[in-house]
Amino acid sequence: MNYLLATVIGLLAGLHTSTWGMYKDAPHEGFTWPKYFRSTIVATVLAVITVHIIQWDLTDAGNRFVFWGLIYCLERAATEFWKYFIREEDQAKYFIPMQFGIMGKPMKNAKKRITIGVIIGLACVGVFFGIRALEEAAGGTWPRWLVVITVGSFFGWISAFGGAWKDAPIEGFETFKFFRSPGVAAAWALVVSLLCSSWTAIALAGEGFTVAAIETYKTFFFPNKPRGKFAGMPITHPEYLEKRRAFVPLYFGIWAIVLLHLVLGLAQH
Repeated sequence: MNYLLATVIGLLAGLHTSTWGMYKDAPHEGFTWPKYFRSTIVATVLAVITVHIIQWDLTDAGNRFVFWGLIYCLERAATEFWKYFIREEDQAKYFIPMQFGIMGKPMKNAKKRITIGVIIGLACVGVFFGIRALEEAAGGTWPRWLVVITVGSFFGWISAFGGAWKDAPIEGFETFKFFRSPGVAAAWALVVSLLCSSWTAIALAGEGFTVAAIETYKTFFFPNKPRGKFAGMPITHPEYLEKRRAFVPLYFGIWAIVLLHLVLGLAQH
């Protein structure tokens, strides 16, 4: 049962990511089903692997809620790592390059770029184990508020610095945008902490929900505003401005399922 539930949760997390990605990009890049389902497949595979490793009881509604956020974070980390450090793609179509670079200029040397990516990836893994070690050393003595504003916001800070490194050389530094991710991550970490005591799960799931919430806000509350990477770029596939709307019920239906599990989880705890 655990593996079946993990598969469904991974599927829903991946479809959620696939949908907002398609919604913002399709008018500029077009639409293909393989590209749409990429995040769905990655999230589903990661969900099965993760539940095998951590052996969570996913028959609990609260655990399912937390697990969704955790898989969301892992899928985004894996996919963005591939796109930012490994994938070879013409960057001319972007206003803000989507490939790792220095001061807004993509690094063409693939070997050097991937090496830097591996170092950064290992550093993030090191943060994960560092959080586990800190939790063991603290022995449950930290109050919830301290865990939330430190551990809970940590991956939000990583996201903020990464985003500033990529975007600021092109569009300038935005104070609100920089502090938004750690602030929202801390808020979601507080919610997750009501259902889960593991610091690593709080940090990862909090960041997963942060990405989901911020992308929902940017994508669906401002649908006619091009994302930063396409700012000022022509809409080459205008037919998808209309066609993409068919996916909106699926997207918010998944949100409804996730938030229902939050309510059920809080009721059970």
